Amino acid sequence: METRAFDAAMIVQFLPDLLSYLDVTLLVAAGGVGFGSALGLLLAWARLGGNAVLHGAATIYVYIMRCTPSIVLLFIVFYGLPKLMEAVFRYDMNDLHRAVFAIITFTLLFGAYISEVFRAAYKAVPRGQYEAAVSAGLTPFQAFVHIMLPQAAIIALPNFGNSTINLLKEGSLAYTIGLVDMIGRGTLVIAQNYGAYAIEIYFAAMLIYWVLVLLLEQGFALVEKRLDVGTSLRVNTTKSLTLKGGDAVGTGS
Repeated sequence: METRAFDAAMIVQFLPDLLSYLDVTLLVAAGGVGFGSALGLLLAWARLGGNAVLHGAATIYVYIMRCTPSIVLLFIVFYGLPKLMEAVFRYDMNDLHRAVFAIITFTLLFGAYISEVFRAAYKAVPRGQYEAAVSAGLTPFQAFVHIMLPQAAIIALPNFGNSTINLLKEGSLAYTIGLVDMIGRGTLVIAQNYGAYAIEIYFAAMLIYWVLVLLLEQGFALVEKRLDVGTSLRVNTTKSLTLKGGDAVGTGS
């Protein structure tokens, strides 16, 4: 069997074909991050709250998801969820776009991982700042939004960025259920060429992922820098509120 030489020029030739399916790749990643973040907030709230049932259920869910490989959950959702929905709700999911199953899978996974990030970030903010803000006249909701949330956000942002990048890369597994995204398109091109140009195509995909990750890293760095400035101002405001609150208590006594 004749061995074909590696042709670097083919990498550039395959780039436009792969990029034409980049929107599907980004859709899966954005859907997983968006819905997963909402799920993560709910799980973090359940684990931080005082309800023992919600705390236990959220803890078990996070443990199960963190111990489940991405590709295993992807197959369970793709093959098992339609059967469950048909048996329980008489709803046929088989006609849905395969991207829906990928988004559901990565939502479940991302929500579990990011809930731990949110929970740890919230607990890292000193509780005394919240109490000082409330004693200075803010409502509990205002104290949470203006004092606790901005500081928790900047603490969570680096891990949130890393999780987002990991999800973007994990999304490449979606081709295993037949989703024609960037990697899925590359696999089809390889099959059409009877296995030829596989290395060149995967190199082209790797370059695209490198650029995407670089852009995400730069974007999160800019957001972190912007939040850091705002948080520093809020911390100074909180210290001022703490002093005022202390003076008020001392005057009253």
